[in-house]
Amino acid sequence: MKSYQKLTTTQPAACRVEEEGAAPLPTTGRGKLAPWWVGSGLLVVAVLLSTITVWVLRQVSGGWLGPTPPPKCLLVPESHRFDCYPERRVVVTQELCESRGCCFIQTPPPAQGKRGVPWCFYPPDFPSYTLESLNQTALGMVGVLVRREKAYYPRDIEKLRLDVEFETDTRLHIKITDAANPRYEVPLDVPRVMKRAENPIYSLNFSWDPFGVLLQRKATGAVLLNTTVAPLIFADQFLQISTSLPSKFLYGLGEHRGSFLHSLDWNTLTLWARDVSPTESFNLYGAHPFYLLMEEGGDAHGVFLLNSNAMEVALQPAPGLTWRTIGGVLDFYIFLGPNPNMVIQQYQQVIGFPAMPPLWALGFHLCRWGYGSSNETWQTVRAMRNYQIPQDAQWNDIDYMDGYRDFTLDSQKFASLPSLVQDLHKHGQRYVMILDPGISSTSPHGSYWPFDEGLRRGLFLNTTQGQPLIGQVWPGFTAFADFSNPDTHQWWLENLQHFHAHVPFDGLWIDMNEPSNFMDGSEDGCPPGDFDSPPYTPAVLGDSLSAKTVCASAKQKASVHYNLHNLYGLMEAKATASALIQIRGKRPFVISRSTFPSQGRYSGHWLGDNRSQWKDMYYSIPGLLSFSLFGIPLVGADICGFSGSTSEELCTRWMQLGAFYPFARNHNTQNEKAQDPTAFSPAARTAMKDVLLTRYSLLPFLYTLFHRAHLQGDTVARPLFFEFPWDVATWELDRQFLWGRSLLVTPVLEPGVDSVTGYVPQGMWYDFYTGSSVNSSGEMLKMSAPLEHLNLHIREGSVLPTQKPGTTTEVTRGNPLRLIVALSSHATAWGDLFWDDGESLDTFEQGHYSYVVFNVTQNVFTSTVLHASTEATKVTIGTLSIFGVQKPPSKVLLNGQEKPFSYLDNQVLTVSDLGISLSQGFSLQWL
Repeated sequence: MKSYQKLTTTQPAACRVEEEGAAPLPTTGRGKLAPWWVGSGLLVVAVLLSTITVWVLRQVSGGWLGPTPPPKCLLVPESHRFDCYPERRVVVTQELCESRGCCFIQTPPPAQGKRGVPWCFYPPDFPSYTLESLNQTALGMVGVLVRREKAYYPRDIEKLRLDVEFETDTRLHIKITDAANPRYEVPLDVPRVMKRAENPIYSLNFSWDPFGVLLQRKATGAVLLNTTVAPLIFADQFLQISTSLPSKFLYGLGEHRGSFLHSLDWNTLTLWARDVSPTESFNLYGAHPFYLLMEEGGDAHGVFLLNSNAMEVALQPAPGLTWRTIGGVLDFYIFLGPNPNMVIQQYQQVIGFPAMPPLWALGFHLCRWGYGSSNETWQTVRAMRNYQIPQDAQWNDIDYMDGYRDFTLDSQKFASLPSLVQDLHKHGQRYVMILDPGISSTSPHGSYWPFDEGLRRGLFLNTTQGQPLIGQVWPGFTAFADFSNPDTHQWWLENLQHFHAHVPFDGLWIDMNEPSNFMDGSEDGCPPGDFDSPPYTPAVLGDSLSAKTVCASAKQKASVHYNLHNLYGLMEAKATASALIQIRGKRPFVISRSTFPSQGRYSGHWLGDNRSQWKDMYYSIPGLLSFSLFGIPLVGADICGFSGSTSEELCTRWMQLGAFYPFARNHNTQNEKAQDPTAFSPAARTAMKDVLLTRYSLLPFLYTLFHRAHLQGDTVARPLFFEFPWDVATWELDRQFLWGRSLLVTPVLEPGVDSVTGYVPQGMWYDFYTGSSVNSSGEMLKMSAPLEHLNLHIREGSVLPTQKPGTTTEVTRGNPLRLIVALSSHATAWGDLFWDDGESLDTFEQGHYSYVVFNVTQNVFTSTVLHASTEATKVTIGTLSIFGVQKPPSKVLLNGQEKPFSYLDNQVLTVSDLGISLSQGFSLQWL
């Protein structure tokens, strides 16, 4: 049996792929292989330290550590011990551990809530798969893996197929599955390449016995993947593969609450969609098996495991990572960047780029559970208008329904809802309502069409006995729509059409779609069997796959719920977006709680049922940034907090932050005091109104960012290190963020302060409001932040298209534009603007848009129209503000004609009353 190891350069040629330029892998001389974690004398040090540590612990423990472990076990440093007994709720004994053929060394118990160093871990010679054959194909290679000794989970698969495709120069596809029998695979449309990459920036090697993948970046030699660190296990319901990591800077793997940068201190992240208020260490609403990792020197790569089964990812300080999933196949995409922006673009080339939202989706949204009536809802809308506070959409939670049943209206309390919606439309505003996937099953036959018709057509999740699975949600006993069935999409559309004829809603909020169930499983529990009681259950909240959801054994059209659970929200979003397109003939607006990769194509996301606490406000920023990585840019948290009671200070600060969520909605639970802007003192209300007006002024810039996201997968809300990957100080920042590449947002996240300390990356930055400059060497700066002020800074070299704000996006889009130029130290700048009618489908694809590029060089500002549409003739450019003009100009020329201007001591040049149509190119020169 061979050890888990790196290749030597003397391995057979068939295993050395795209090797040119790769750094040599370590050997121990004369062709011997070094254990993966050994090099430069580490072996001696590791053995010595491990032996001394165990000896000392034995002395102080009075022998409780048991007999001395075999030398091969002592060779493995603590940080490199890969868990052989990950089961929770089991006290791992030496007998249990050694029955699996693993090493057992007790270590002191970790701090409460931590996993700590595993006591039971793989020895260097634990049996794994052998690479029996490897043959070239048109796109890469195909191989056969064989396991000769069974592992310890039932139904081990002895022969596996390895498929490798060099899809692009920056994308590698590696898939491992059963060689003999088909297995469930995620029904996601992924690109099919026609030819092999010609000049990949990666080199790929294999270890034959034991099988392992070694992936390196050619330019630096960095080892991005090394799966020889622990055995590959591939049983029917337990698939596990581990890898070393080139650094500890790892992000993604959602949905969880925590810092943006994950801790690698024995941290296990579980992916299984679950309805629970966001809480640290819990598996939350969505599942995103994708990580981004920053490498030394500023390069980045990403790894996506296309698998929808219950899963956990174990992180350890080696640094190392273990994927564990309980079904499907191991289908990996690796994205080589080399910078983080490019990694995320490459990821979205596989899962799909996000949809272009309607412009009104980027306005301010207002909601609460507990308005109580349509008249009370209407009063809030009128109060917002009375104070001239921007608002684009009014929402209702489940209280609009009759008995909390979908597609119904409370005819007493919400009788005036159709009139309210009509009034919203008259004022250029929109209406959004909530829907749940649980369909009430208790109404008398013939009285509730959604259930009767769904039952007749067979559109609900079924038990193993073939009857609709009945759980409990808001209306009481419910059946659950099976969105994996195309016929369900048609039924969903028909229900929405019926309701839209009465209440002409504009967007839909799909909640409870993990799916959530107030029971565990069903009214009858769940049957015995391997779906509901699998051989291994990942570390899910509730310790059961059916905890607060439906039985994993439930039958769906496409597969069993065990496989499809994490896809439920995605499939509902797809059906909902499609229905909205057919009903309204315009871009759909859908916000979903449960999400999965590719969901950005159909919906946005809000971060769930947060609390009115300062820490929740902070945690929203890592949430925003994580969903930027996941290709769902239309994301935000409930501003001011959903549950609990907010304070005026907290809500003011949160409205300032929330005005810069890509999706900005203030939402509140029932039985709490109102927290819309009109509910506060004049000072707080004015601060909230001002920051919303700032948001609305930036809508042309924000809309253009969404266009770039839709077109090529750029992020909207962006971590600082995406723009400054060489600056290690930015890698851990998650209390600030950027819009695009050029607008830095530094919110106040704690009470009782009138200043905030934020990191300002190297270069010139300009105060958004005044144009005054800050020249930073890359440092933490203290900024004044009275309660009415949010710090915003524009990056040098940028042009931001802004607009005079109105109280709706409809009013705003007719107002004159103001272009803000932030000159670089070389007196250059660049920006762009995407403009269309704000709501029609596929405007870019059909050419119904305008695209304008702004450039500054040598004291000349140029606006160049690269593509024009009639929409651009309806708006004018009114003002040009140029920040960083070093000395007062003597004159300003607009298309060669002299123009009046103003110049301030803080080096801001302003030219007003331009009156130029956006559809016309122009130049402006200052001398």
